[in-house]
Amino acid sequence: MKVLLNKIASASRNCKLAREVTLSSAIVAEEGSVLAVRALDRKSVYNEVEDVHGRMATVNEGDIIAGVLGERRALHGYTGVVPKEVKVGDTLHLLNLGGVIGQCTSFNPDVGPACRVEVLGQVLTFPHLGERRGVPASIKTNALPSADHVDASVPIVAITGTCMNAGKTFAACEVIRGLTRRGFKVGAAKLTGVSLRRDTLKMEDVGAIRALSFNDAGIVSTKRETALPVARGIVKALNEPLHGVKVDVIVVELGDGIMGEYGVEEILRAKDLMSLTKVHVLCANDPVGAWGAARNFREDLDLELSVISGPQTDNAVGRNFVEQRLGLPAINARSQGDALAGRVAELVEAARRA
Repeated sequence: MKVLLNKIASASRNCKLAREVTLSSAIVAEEGSVLAVRALDRKSVYNEVEDVHGRMATVNEGDIIAGVLGERRALHGYTGVVPKEVKVGDTLHLLNLGGVIGQCTSFNPDVGPACRVEVLGQVLTFPHLGERRGVPASIKTNALPSADHVDASVPIVAITGTCMNAGKTFAACEVIRGLTRRGFKVGAAKLTGVSLRRDTLKMEDVGAIRALSFNDAGIVSTKRETALPVARGIVKALNEPLHGVKVDVIVVELGDGIMGEYGVEEILRAKDLMSLTKVHVLCANDPVGAWGAARNFREDLDLELSVISGPQTDNAVGRNFVEQRLGLPAINARSQGDALAGRVAELVEAARRA
């Protein structure tokens, strides 16, 4: 059966789908599998899907969407899983703006119940010219390879946070912008989280010559088992020249919180990656989060934070707490973006000279 897609979600972009796709009733019920679904609801909040170009489009009841089976475990959004079996006619849910599809098991009241979708079928691709028999579409096709170790890298700058919505992407972009203005050639990445192209596009907008995410590695949503090998693969890829240009520094954002379920902690415990990470910027929402994160880094992870940013540093009260109580620099990304980038640049230069 052929259908004309109204929207092609960004999570599926590895497959490079056309508007008209062929569907199969035999569905591969595993993460990364690309399905065509029909929207059954029209929501007033959390009612958009990001397309492969990064444009946000409103989801209307009846829209036929190409999305990707996957999980989500978001504190401020939806929690969902991939069912063990998926059949044509089943009702599933849109779990995020990038077009991740699964069975919603819990939701935050701020976003309301997830948009219901009816499964129309498995999207097929035809990778071999002239071949009439399609293969089930999966974002694992053409994906970046994972790696089990990283031996060498240009200096890495890690941006972590105490939770979702702590200002990590904004801080990462201010750092990338400032480093680029200072003459650095910057590679960037979103290493953990759930598929959404928006953040890496922002990184490119402010100067990164290349920005990758776990989605490029064929992963819909990172977890403890996948985050580390995928992160290593991305770092290795960013160290490779692109069109003859090699990066001087890599800025990575680790989505979610340092104690969430997306695999951030596994990356922070990886000695090979952490030995190459020369700057740690933490974005904290409040004093308790800043205090707890600093203690976690020092006592549990055996790492030192370089700077604290985020809402905790929005005014002098918060900055004074960080500097006097925690003994760490406090630089706000929103009001002191160039100062934050300047401090990071100093640390990167020191690491390059060492």
